[in-house]
Amino acid sequence: MRPNERRDSGQQDLLRSRLDQIVDPRHPLVQLAGRVDWQFLEQRFGESDADRAGRPPLPTRLMAGLAILKHTHDLSDEVLCERWLENPYYQLFCGEEFFCHRLPFDRSSLTRWRQRMGEEKLTALLQESLSVATRAGAAKPADFTRVIVDTTVQPKAIAFPTDARLLHRARERLVRLAQTHGVRLRQSYRRVGKRALIRHQRYAHAKQFKRANRALRTLRTQLGRVIRDIGRKIAEDARLRAIFAWPLSLARRVREQRQRQRGPKIYSLHAPEVECIGKGKPHKPYEFGVKVSLATPLHRCKGGQFIAHVAALPGNPYDGHTLAAVVPAIEQQIGVSLTRLIADRGYRGHNAPPGRRRSVFISGQKRGVTAVIRRQLRRRAAVEPVIGHVKAEHRMGRNYLLGRRGDAANAVLAAVGYNFRRLIAWLLAALLCLLRIASLAQTTSAKPGYSSALSQQTA
Repeated sequence: MRPNERRDSGQQDLLRSRLDQIVDPRHPLVQLAGRVDWQFLEQRFGESDADRAGRPPLPTRLMAGLAILKHTHDLSDEVLCERWLENPYYQLFCGEEFFCHRLPFDRSSLTRWRQRMGEEKLTALLQESLSVATRAGAAKPADFTRVIVDTTVQPKAIAFPTDARLLHRARERLVRLAQTHGVRLRQSYRRVGKRALIRHQRYAHAKQFKRANRALRTLRTQLGRVIRDIGRKIAEDARLRAIFAWPLSLARRVREQRQRQRGPKIYSLHAPEVECIGKGKPHKPYEFGVKVSLATPLHRCKGGQFIAHVAALPGNPYDGHTLAAVVPAIEQQIGVSLTRLIADRGYRGHNAPPGRRRSVFISGQKRGVTAVIRRQLRRRAAVEPVIGHVKAEHRMGRNYLLGRRGDAANAVLAAVGYNFRRLIAWLLAALLCLLRIASLAQTTSAKPGYSSALSQQTA
């Protein structure tokens, strides 16, 4: 079924006051709620809701408002639920008419809604943030015809991977799963396996690598014995073979992989899609997550350096080989044709679409660079603070969502939160400016003789 969308009924309640009567109408969240085109979001998100029997989904404005608030203020799902109950501005932003003392949704509703929408639908929130910025005067459509493109890493919420810990965790997961389904193992290696892990960590810390490698071989042998034991016990049971297929496959890959091997590796058992990406940072040589492409306007808009496009790029592609998909996506999402694209030296040898290759300029490029383009190339570093803010304040610095779909959704929602935070700051600055003008006018009119002098000048 389709969701029962929220509409302002205008009704009054004898025992309760309407939220729009008890909040400050000049508050930035109230102003922002009135500027967002909720019907556009209902149309875009409603495409994924089929007309079938069952309980209707939660209203689009409620779930979209919660997603915006979560990533704008860097809140977890649990904290968001607590804040929503206490804050009337949050409730008004999500479409409530009266103050709610109980949650009309469950915490898991946020997870299910994100999974149902996916990256394609969630980009509507990013489009609407740019539309609101244009309508509010914080940006102009011409600002997005020239952009800066860069890539960064969205780290996953995993521990730093080591071979010893991965072998130990793989054995623990198999033993726990076997106990859950009643598979009796010959030996679980629970105590001796933990001791071998501790010995490896101590020897490695003391730089006694021969002893550390001996403990590592012990851990690998124990995992191999558990794998073979489970394989023998479930050989004649098709149901158990289906249950253990994926955990055994992961455990075998962890046991067989080596430190310096090339190709895909397992860095986390609960997030096997994680990739090892090196960006050349001296303080952090390798990051574990997914590569993300991010585009911002070349020149700062009135409301700040907005994010025009963001996309997760699984597979750790070369930066220059991402423009073939990124450039058409930017033009389709923001609805304007790109006239210039600035990138760093990591994009050398790019594969931009044929019609856009001459409009891409790389840092340090000499051929075809005029004085105007040279000044624009100096603006390339303007994307770096944007990446820093998105990671530090909008939940891209550590992704907790599941799988590759979670990587893509978290990247888009982080950009949405960043843009809406710029909009809140823009509306707050406009409010302070109006208050300052009103205060100045009131102070000037209170001066003695000012009104008579003003009347004489008018006459």
